[in-house]
Amino acid sequence: MDELSIKIKIADREYPMKVKPEDEERVRRAGKNINERIRSYRERFGIDDKQDLLAMVAFDCLVDKMETEENKGDLDESVLDKINQLNHLVNQAL
Repeated sequence: MDELSIKIKIADREYPMKVKPEDEERVRRAGKNINERIRSYRERFGIDDKQDLLAMVAFDCLVDKMETEENKGDLDESVLDKINQLNHLVNQAL
């Protein structure tokens, strides 16, 4: 499968990359999201140092990822409980 050569601009700097066609939209959205978070931190806290802004965005993204993983674990446990309840009901009906 061929890869696409694209450029993503993050914090006024272009990054060339090769991506699979099915990943292009996700990669572009990620770049846009990073730039929006940078702009938000710059406006909210008056920070202009790009390294500080990128560090804050990286931290923010990792916290979001950790929260998502924790919620996924809770959801998996809830689904497993429901499946066990359904199995119990099926077994009682048999």
